Amino acid sequence: MKAFLLAAGEGTRLRPITNDIPKCLVPIQGQPLLGIWLDLCLRTGIDEVLVNVHAHAGAVRRYVSQLAGGARVHLYEEEKLLGSAGTIAANRSWVEEEAQFWIFYADVLTNMDLRKMLEFHQESPTAATLGVYEVANPSQCGIIETDDRHVIRNFIEKPENPASSLAFSGVMIGTPELLRALSSSSFSDLGFDVFPRLIGRMRAYLSSEFLMDIGNLENYGLAQETWPGLSQVVGPPL
Repeated sequence: MKAFLLAAGEGTRLRPITNDIPKCLVPIQGQPLLGIWLDLCLRTGIDEVLVNVHAHAGAVRRYVSQLAGGARVHLYEEEKLLGSAGTIAANRSWVEEEAQFWIFYADVLTNMDLRKMLEFHQESPTAATLGVYEVANPSQCGIIETDDRHVIRNFIEKPENPASSLAFSGVMIGTPELLRALSSSSFSDLGFDVFPRLIGRMRAYLSSEFLMDIGNLENYGLAQETWPGLSQVVGPPL
């Protein structure tokens, strides 16, 4: 399988750490976040990963050039940021023949068993399956409402009056139907521009495993203390 790893953000909320290194290379208990993601991909049968880069692109290129084994990594450098959906649209030809593909937000730290999520998606394929998790601060997240069949009936970015505490995790499975819903704009965002078009055609997969947005200094510090590693993600590739 193939996966997009969206890693081109400036990492402004992690300054001064990201003054000299890109967000995807910040260390978690000594291991670069990108290395954790590539390890997770290897353990779950993802053999090709496209990483978009922007700030400190050279550092990412040097890191990838030193890797041995694992998933094949393609780098896509963006002179101007394209947004989460814009990156996928610019590289649609890379996945348009795939029945499904992964999309990961690189500032998420998780040890989700992606095989279980893929099985969930394949039981009842839709345009996309979004990983979701319970959050204590729903007004700060992209919030999802579902029906009793896990079909997504509403998605709102950072609602003032949240009707749910289920937040988009930054882990999802896309399909050719998702590609057809992408905007033709030069910059577009999945949450604002794509998910609203696919209401009723996406399902939510609830995860209770470790998942943390490490995009700010508070969470980044907490991750150093609480990250349990990938030890439970075992088994042969799919």
